[in-house]
Amino acid sequence: MSAKHVLITGGNKGIGIETTKIFVKLGYRVTVLARKKSNALKDLDCRFIQYDLVDVEGIPKLISNLDDVDVLINNAGIMNVLSYDKYTKAAKEKIMKVNLEAPIALIRSVAKKMIQRKAGRIVNNASIAGQIGHPDVWYGITKAGIINATKSFAKILGPDGIIVNCIAAGPVETDMIHSIPESRKGALLSSVYSGRFAEADEVAQTIAWLGTESPAYINGVCIDINNGAFPR
Repeated sequence: MSAKHVLITGGNKGIGIETTKIFVKLGYRVTVLARKKSNALKDLDCRFIQYDLVDVEGIPKLISNLDDVDVLINNAGIMNVLSYDKYTKAAKEKIMKVNLEAPIALIRSVAKKMIQRKAGRIVNNASIAGQIGHPDVWYGITKAGIINATKSFAKILGPDGIIVNCIAAGPVETDMIHSIPESRKGALLSSVYSGRFAEADEVAQTIAWLGTESPAYINGVCIDINNGAFPR
């Protein structure tokens, strides 16, 4: 029996590359989808496909050309450092496509074969921004949307044996954190129990757990990874 196949979007850096490393170590056949191939992928046994998720319409064809996907990790996302009154139409459309429309299109496309097999796992990378709001209002909107989409698809696909969950992390030590103003970082950090932000590997470990061995009864759940930044 061949190894299971995992598709990881944005699996070339940050949380994504740490997730890729874990799945490679677990013996999965790993396909990474990203706009650019990073040096971090060179020594990893995985397949890289260059793709821009802005092209939402091309996703069904993309998936049809891949081996059946057992695990989908919707990790890719973008954030703009723009105030609500500075957003252009193009910027709004791009973030909506990459952060929300593309993940949903990927779920729809991989779900077809998962339904036939009565098995599959999907993990979406949301954010604390989708729970408490964000200065980049459209980023917060897309992350709130992916949390809701997770719950909706778990309800729709759960009867067919498909597990759909998401994670919502607070600030993580990746390149994206450099775009957060120091005042906001300080405010968030002041409420964190451990006095530090999450490491990418800590978030990746949670994603991998949900994508592999978490109990099947954990379905339609958003797991918070914020260490007190948003206790509830």
